[in-house]
Amino acid sequence: MQQRGEQRSFLFLQGVNTPFFAKLSDQLVKKGHRIFRINFNSGDTAYWGQRAAWAFREKLDSLPGFLNEKIHENNITDILLFGDRRPIHQPAIEIAKRKNIRAHVFEEGYFRPYWVTLERNGVNANSLFPRDPAWIREAAKSIADYGNGQPFAATLGTRALHDMAYHLSNIANPMMFPRYRTHRPVISGLEYAGWGQRFAKMPLYKRRDRETIKRMLNSNAPFYLLPLQLDSDTQIRDHSPFDDMGEVIKLTMASFARHAPFDARLVIKNHPLDTGFVNYPRLIKKLETEFQCMGRTDYLESGDLDVMLQKARGLITVNSTVGLSSLGHNCPTIALSNPLYNIEGLTFRGTLDQFWREGTPPDAPFFRQFRNTLIHTTQINGGFYSAPGIELAVANSVRVLESARSPLEALL
Repeated sequence: MQQRGEQRSFLFLQGVNTPFFAKLSDQLVKKGHRIFRINFNSGDTAYWGQRAAWAFREKLDSLPGFLNEKIHENNITDILLFGDRRPIHQPAIEIAKRKNIRAHVFEEGYFRPYWVTLERNGVNANSLFPRDPAWIREAAKSIADYGNGQPFAATLGTRALHDMAYHLSNIANPMMFPRYRTHRPVISGLEYAGWGQRFAKMPLYKRRDRETIKRMLNSNAPFYLLPLQLDSDTQIRDHSPFDDMGEVIKLTMASFARHAPFDARLVIKNHPLDTGFVNYPRLIKKLETEFQCMGRTDYLESGDLDVMLQKARGLITVNSTVGLSSLGHNCPTIALSNPLYNIEGLTFRGTLDQFWREGTPPDAPFFRQFRNTLIHTTQINGGFYSAPGIELAVANSVRVLESARSPLEALL
């Protein structure tokens, strides 16, 4: 196994739609490493700039052979990618496992906004992080107490600009990469149309939601939170028993109507990046009638979940990182699938029907141990979208990438 300081050969695959991978590659070159890259579409090409790269223009079923050839010919020691469920990345991860090559997987942070995720071989449900409470408690003894990380400026607007620039570049795909197929279920043009309509109405939504939240917080009636995830999220598509959030809403409302305290309310909040293609208010009204819980639900397009979690009786999630925020607020939390925080002592271990009346807060000292250990082993202080965040993430990523063992492997 090569040690830190020796020259390594890093193969970059598809990254997040920002300059992050390009900046990271430049820093690795400065450290004396060899860099290789595969571009899969015109957006990849645009954000990689003038740096050397191969273009993969064939059908997906020929990708394993292409990867094997490049890895063998160039003595690749490390593969970098963003998102372990993309069809173009799954063959690379499998090859890396067979050939004992390090596969470094980046993803959005488990503890946002000042952290990003970097793990080996997989993230989220594929994470190698142990679910054993005893191991976590023992590991935490040697780990410092982590705060919220070094802050930096970042806006949703900057992220949106990068996303639009990337997808505008992909207009050239029919000519330059005719066989490329996106991993996203909806093409970018339709997403932008949906966001445009939804965000145009957001000032109206915010005024309405402020009044709803104010009334809810001032009331003595208990309320439960159901924050929605995106139907397109691999956490839903690949790591849950649900086809979409409509199924989650139906299951939750049916259980709420039958088993929640009669004076309780169910607050359903939409995801900030939802396209608005699904009419959730209409679905909720229909289900209120079906389950005979008329007038007992509130639907929000906006609002600060952290404020609501301070008074919520409980939070229901499939596997969102909002669950981690809920645990941090000492709010009873149930996960409807199996996220990496679905651990004895943190989430509710009974059924959803039992949760409404029997849900208990997490073990706060244990959550602190879990949080410190998870940050130490999987999180990088920094961001993907703003210049200050990228600079910080690049500097902190290089340290982990150059190590022969990941922080988690060092503990294991």
